[in-house]
Amino acid sequence: MRVVILGSGRGSNAEAILQAQQAHGLGAAKVVQIFSDQPGAGILALGARFGVPAAFIDPAPFKTKLEGEGEDRFIEAIRASSADLVVLAGFMRVLKPKFLSAFAGKIINLHPSLLPSFPGLDGIGQAFRRGVKVTGCTVHYVTLEVDGGPILDQAVVRVDAGDTLEVLANKVHAAEHELLPAVIAKLSLQLTK
Repeated sequence: MRVVILGSGRGSNAEAILQAQQAHGLGAAKVVQIFSDQPGAGILALGARFGVPAAFIDPAPFKTKLEGEGEDRFIEAIRASSADLVVLAGFMRVLKPKFLSAFAGKIINLHPSLLPSFPGLDGIGQAFRRGVKVTGCTVHYVTLEVDGGPILDQAVVRVDAGDTLEVLANKVHAAEHELLPAVIAKLSLQLTK
């Protein structure tokens, strides 16, 4: 299963996927390309470290969504990589129907809450401010409804008395780094059956 990772930031979840791949923990999946919408994103440096092609794609003209010429550039690049699965690992853009149609049923996202609770931006902060006793992370298929696609798997994180927002964020990120590679591995084994 050929995997393309899209990210906008430092790439900690992409790094977890690539480390799992090095340790033969991605099942029949192989990361074949990393793309970012930010020219200086840390995720791009992972390519050289792990021997995976990594490239910036100009997302213009919009700042928070992928539409128009930028959307076309992403679709063309992902198609050229023959991707079986597109993994959003901190990709901070809303995807539109054209992109979703191009890769229907092949796009997954990692969200830092137990969906359907706390969708959208700052899932960890939302959970912390609400005072929940458990939170976690979710891997789901991407649909037109932001953070509303079918759930593939979740990991639960307990919120302990005295946890600060920073402590909770670190706990959720650690759970994300376990969950996302495990879901990719499971999907790869389903695809190869």
